[in-house]
Amino acid sequence: MKKLFYICLAFVLLLSFSCERKTDDLGPITDMGVTVRLLTDSTGVDDKSFNAAAWRGILEFYGDSWANQRQRGRAYDWVTATDQSMYIPNLRQATDEGYDLIVVNGFTWDGALTQVSNDNPDQKYLIVDVDWVEAQNVMQATYAENEGSYLVGVAAALKALEDGIENPRFGFIGGVPGAVITKFHVGYVQGILSVIPNAQMVDYYVNSWNEPGHAKIQAMTWYDSGVYAIFSAAGNSGNGTIAQAREYRAAGRNVWAIGVDSDQFEDGLYNATESAVLTSMIKRVESSVLYALNEVRNGTFAPKVIVFDLKADGVGFSDANPALSRDIVAALEVVKGQISSGEIVVAATLAEAMRLPGFPRNLRAIDD
Repeated sequence: MKKLFYICLAFVLLLSFSCERKTDDLGPITDMGVTVRLLTDSTGVDDKSFNAAAWRGILEFYGDSWANQRQRGRAYDWVTATDQSMYIPNLRQATDEGYDLIVVNGFTWDGALTQVSNDNPDQKYLIVDVDWVEAQNVMQATYAENEGSYLVGVAAALKALEDGIENPRFGFIGGVPGAVITKFHVGYVQGILSVIPNAQMVDYYVNSWNEPGHAKIQAMTWYDSGVYAIFSAAGNSGNGTIAQAREYRAAGRNVWAIGVDSDQFEDGLYNATESAVLTSMIKRVESSVLYALNEVRNGTFAPKVIVFDLKADGVGFSDANPALSRDIVAALEVVKGQISSGEIVVAATLAEAMRLPGFPRNLRAIDD
């Protein structure tokens, strides 16, 4: 009888031990009650821009950090598509694996997501930069990139005046043409023209998110021809612009790059303290990811479009570079307030911008 008692006791203790919260060498695993997978394009999660911002939102939700991703592979993870042919397979795999939320970044995912989401009505999805997917299980997040880009355009123009540049020229490098990148493009141009109405503009589209070499060559050509500042909204391709600006500033050239999505100040460092990135148009993609994750956790997830504008702190500018003087930062804060209040209205499409007096007629931007 005693033998049977001890066998039963051992079994209960074993069962109790196996039901305890799992731990690993890094400590207890936080149970947020939500699992999520981020699906990226070929630029990956460490593009130092758009995808990286979404990944930061996931890390923040779970209380982890870039350096300490304790719960990756259990509560959250990411998968990169080598090319667009992998979009549907990656979506289907994540759906089949039962994640509570699947996040995709960028308008290139719209067709694949439309197909897979309609085939799986019980799965929850978030897509960033799209507001036209017709599905009853997709949350869509858009941003007022035109407003944030207006601010960095103002910053570049004010810096040119501060430096005494005569007839300054400004450049824009885009990734894949489309309505979203057009918001960056036309917002930036409007910001520059608000300060220097006769400023000269040049633009170029890489037609890829992952060709930094192409952007670097174009940036070198422009800088050599006298372009003062270049704003790139081109994913990983834009890092080529920063690389060229970094090389030239290290050599004593007075040229600037402007970062995008994340604060790219550190990417532009050419010595311990000085950066070739004057400022960055910060697009807080992490805000939409955090919003969707909290909606899933709270049981309030719904298929809706959410707009993150300047007033909602969805976009902004970086003042990390000391070269952006206090006077310029103060002026930008004034403009920021004017946009938030509606005193300044920034056109978001090429068609709208073309109706503005003095707006260039030769931009390569498109609205479709």
